[in-house]
Amino acid sequence: APRRVIDVIKESVVLMINALEATGDGYGVYGFSGHGRENVDLLVIKGIEEKFSDAIPRRIDRIVPLRSTRMGAAIRHASSRLAACEARTKILFLVSDGYPQDKDYGRDNNDREYALHDTRMALLEARHKNIVPFCLTIDIAGHDYLNGMSQGIGYEVLDNIESLPERLPLLYRRLTS
Repeated sequence: APRRVIDVIKESVVLMINALEATGDGYGVYGFSGHGRENVDLLVIKGIEEKFSDAIPRRIDRIVPLRSTRMGAAIRHASSRLAACEARTKILFLVSDGYPQDKDYGRDNNDREYALHDTRMALLEARHKNIVPFCLTIDIAGHDYLNGMSQGIGYEVLDNIESLPERLPLLYRRLTS
């Protein structure tokens, strides 16, 4: 049976954490879910200043798909946490399975333009804070919106979710070298 997207993402997070722990680089891992402008949750899997512990794999195990994908708010929140770090190189990986969308994220439920513009602005704001944003999606339609949303910001569309666990550490190495 094919694995669920969330399971492959969780496996990728575990492999990425193992790689980051081996390099000694500081990192944080966050999830997010939105349900309207006033209700965006940032889920802390591992805080940037937090040391790795047995609690982190348990948090990864508990990750489940929740509501909507309100990317702009999540990017802004993660960027503010990254901006407060003393690191020389700051990378924000946004791993997604689709385009930004949420209730009231535009004029109506079919409006994609506002959500794309808000996400693009959040990515540009991150760059102005000397953060290198990179968008990685497993949505095969991703080229359609990421090209405009990520103007001048790196992105990649994976056509096979199963390649995510090996691709993420390779991208990290490329962005940090």
